[in-house]
Amino acid sequence: MSRPHVVFDPSYEVEIGPHVFPTLKYRLIRDRLLAEEVISESDLIRPQPASDEQLLLVHSPEYLRKIESDDLTMAERIQLEVPFSRELAAASRLCAGGSILAGRLALEEGVGVHLGGGFHHAFPDHGEGFCLINDVAVAIRALQAGGEVDRAVVVDLDVHQGNGTAAIFADDDRTATYSMHQEWNYPITKPPSDADIGLRDGTGDQEYLELLSRHLPAFLEGHRPDLAFYLAGADPYRKDQLGGLDLTLEGLAERDSFVLETLRDLGVPVAVVLAGGYAVNTDDTICIHAATVRTALGLAG
Repeated sequence: MSRPHVVFDPSYEVEIGPHVFPTLKYRLIRDRLLAEEVISESDLIRPQPASDEQLLLVHSPEYLRKIESDDLTMAERIQLEVPFSRELAAASRLCAGGSILAGRLALEEGVGVHLGGGFHHAFPDHGEGFCLINDVAVAIRALQAGGEVDRAVVVDLDVHQGNGTAAIFADDDRTATYSMHQEWNYPITKPPSDADIGLRDGTGDQEYLELLSRHLPAFLEGHRPDLAFYLAGADPYRKDQLGGLDLTLEGLAERDSFVLETLRDLGVPVAVVLAGGYAVNTDDTICIHAATVRTALGLAG
């Protein structure tokens, strides 16, 4: 049996100057997976950019016009918190296409892995928190519009609550959102997900995994999805610069195994996207993301 494909494009790496968000991480994760022979070059598949029609399933026409014409206001640029450029816009559109592709691969192969994605703070009419386009929301809506899936879930385990995704799917009875995050962290205003598990500062491995095992299976059983998107954020790590939880590398690996095995046992295809990761030592972030990919590919099929 051939190995599942992995979605990646070198254009995800955008020059944004000195910044806490290391866009080079996507290339470094790919390089590590190749060096460790977890994947080969033939396993990598490059996406097409999301079309206007697909982006408009989530984002407003006026917002897309601003992105395409570099017409964001100063307030919108500040709220985005990462330098806007046409290169960033192109990478974000491409990344949305990558998550669509990862969703299709999940439906075909059981697991789809995207070395990118998870920009869950983007709203229909504006970007926030490094997130210009909500790639996961676009992917779900595109797959639903094409009749490829009906019911979907988002399992968001980034350290930050997925406020944009929660708002987008608030009144959508075909898509349910689960977010387990540090409660007293960005964003200040948290639109309700279908399930929000807010964690106290300093939550460690044992408490985190107990809460995850208590709440996630019931959530999945209640929604019976055709497809799940798993935002496997690396930022619950104890040495993350933008997080305040206390998970170890081992705890994060257990988290990934639990989520992916639970979905497998329920027969739910899963598309894995990387989401956040801002460790003091970038190599820790690469290590966490690479471990997620290894676990996902190991459970494929």
